[in-house]
Amino acid sequence: MKPTDNNNFISKIVKYSILKNPNRKIKTRFPPEPNGHLHIGHAKSICLNNNIANKYNGTCNLRFDDTNPRNENAKYIQAIKKDIKWLGFNWYKKPTYTSNYFDQLYQYAIQLIKKKAAYVDELNTNDIKKYRGTLKKPGKNSPFRNRTVEQNLILFKKMKNGTFPEGSMCLRAKIDMKSSYIILRDPVLYRIIFSKHHQTKNQWCIYPMYDFAHCIADALERITHSLCTLEFLDNRQLYTWILEKLNFNKIPPKQYEFSKLNLEYTILSKRKIQKLIDHKLVSGWKDPRLSTLSGLRKRGYTSNSIKTFCRKVGVTRQQSLIELSLLESCIRKDLDYSSPRRMAVVNPIKLIITNFDHDYTEYLDVPNHPHRKEMGYRKILFSREIYIEKKDFCKRSIAGYKGLVLGKKVRLKYAYTIRANQIIKNKNDDVLCILCTCYLNTKKKNILLKKPCNIIHWISKKNSTKTQFKLFDVLFTSKNPEKEKNIVQLYNPNSCIIRTGYTESIVDSEDIQRTYQFERIGYFLKLKKKNKHNMLVFHRIVSLKNKYKNLIH
Repeated sequence: MKPTDNNNFISKIVKYSILKNPNRKIKTRFPPEPNGHLHIGHAKSICLNNNIANKYNGTCNLRFDDTNPRNENAKYIQAIKKDIKWLGFNWYKKPTYTSNYFDQLYQYAIQLIKKKAAYVDELNTNDIKKYRGTLKKPGKNSPFRNRTVEQNLILFKKMKNGTFPEGSMCLRAKIDMKSSYIILRDPVLYRIIFSKHHQTKNQWCIYPMYDFAHCIADALERITHSLCTLEFLDNRQLYTWILEKLNFNKIPPKQYEFSKLNLEYTILSKRKIQKLIDHKLVSGWKDPRLSTLSGLRKRGYTSNSIKTFCRKVGVTRQQSLIELSLLESCIRKDLDYSSPRRMAVVNPIKLIITNFDHDYTEYLDVPNHPHRKEMGYRKILFSREIYIEKKDFCKRSIAGYKGLVLGKKVRLKYAYTIRANQIIKNKNDDVLCILCTCYLNTKKKNILLKKPCNIIHWISKKNSTKTQFKLFDVLFTSKNPEKEKNIVQLYNPNSCIIRTGYTESIVDSEDIQRTYQFERIGYFLKLKKKNKHNMLVFHRIVSLKNKYKNLIH
């Protein structure tokens, strides 16, 4: 497997550290919290950490940051493992959990208390926030800051034993309430949570904060390079302070930050995704409109396209909003080579070729792939009644229109040139069908015409299978929904449109689940199960064009 980016600044840092200490084994880690499914932003981190380890003959740990039992669930652990393996990576030995170190973390907290570097505070959450101050205003000391070591040890033990209710007490680091880094203004290290833990059950009722547990777990696992996103830049100050106070001085792990992934029309915040689920705007973490890895997989994205995308995005310290078209181009390129071509009509209108007999049929040989002869040919049926897309017919000529127009000619792909003569409607003025003439001397050619005709796709009624198409669009109307306060109001009601149309009959008999390029429409994934009406179901993975506004609706 090729590294994500051989020349990124993280790789250069690692290379330099090896030159300084050639005998030190490189160790990275991927530390997800099991409170939801992984998303494409996590894929960037997975690729970076694993590729760094692979490049320098090191190892990459999978460590579950399970320090908040109220938000976590064992089912997410299994989902995360599945996603990592789907991407083509594995972890060193067996996964670890921060909860593996709860006993040690508790002892390290006691060490800080004994060093007068931590104290038990009785301020509530709101008061702690008020006392902390702002970027312009220094914080002020808690009235409980100067308790004796003995008092703090007794209270901390009582916290552990469940003597106090939630929110009544916490353990805080004793650093500097006037520090220019707000993170160093006596951050909370432990809080009380009476909730069953998926690993330790009811053994604990106090849980370490991420900033306290993370750096110690890194040190215990001998991680060399702790890679995280820029939102944790200031947290590095606390990361270093804790390790120094606890005498992890020999060769401590070091934290390095890179820019997080921001993708157009997408949210990657697990909290906000959960909000969409709670409002029933999406069906769950695996909804194909989400950029979770399980959602992208369900939609039809390949692991290779995700890794290609991460490689193209690169690893920098510059925050930017990545264009959705980059992700779409990666999946198009990946599917273009492997996907057989078929014809499908998503939003059909019927044509009747009046100069054909009712029982007229003809078989045409067409390629399964325009550039891969080894994929062979198939026969498609041409007959008196065919379906075309509604958008490919117009009553009157419009500038730039390339479909079939009443009184004008168009060529049917792989077949003949036809002319639209008459529209047949019902009593409600709905179009029932279009009566056409076929020019039999124009098979696969534009001969005997003053100028070449435009080409449209079609399906014979006799060679069609009724099919349901799920046409996915962007989930939000805003290009950068992460910056908006109310994402629910930005929800795109047209993010999933369901159409009933037709595919070639051969599709029904082919592999249970595979991807196709439906000519002139896009790439689609055939689902394993049919719907309740016994129709095939297809997810549109991506259109053939870059701009989502050009999708068929």
